Amino acid sequence: MYQNINEQFGSATRQFADTAAEVNRLALAGAEKAFGLQLSTIEENTNAAFAFWGELAQVRDIDGLKAVWPKGAQLARESVERSVSAGQEVFGQAVATNEAIAQIAKGQVEQATAKAQDAVQGAAKAAAGKTRK
Repeated sequence: MYQNINEQFGSATRQFADTAAEVNRLALAGAEKAFGLQLSTIEENTNAAFAFWGELAQVRDIDGLKAVWPKGAQLARESVERSVSAGQEVFGQAVATNEAIAQIAKGQVEQATAKAQDAVQGAAKAAAGKTRK
């Protein structure tokens, strides 16, 4: 009797550990993608800003400033667009990761439900068999 319980407990523990490892792998992969995307966006924005500051440093008169000013506004707009786009992509990636984790959880619940139903049916049959004797 105890060996059966130990085997069931060991099986459940292994299954839980495997599931937890897969969930962690999915979460880590999602975080890695999000971090990489945000890092590349920061890099692009920084490179564009330094290029603009380099151009701005070359300006020697008010006419040069008037010529560079629209480029600065364009740079700011593009930086905001890149950041918003990256944020939306990160959000989409997070949703996809959470859906994958939810599917794993759903599968585990369905599997546990099926096992419980089998155990209940087995116990009911055993009880019915004992009462007939």
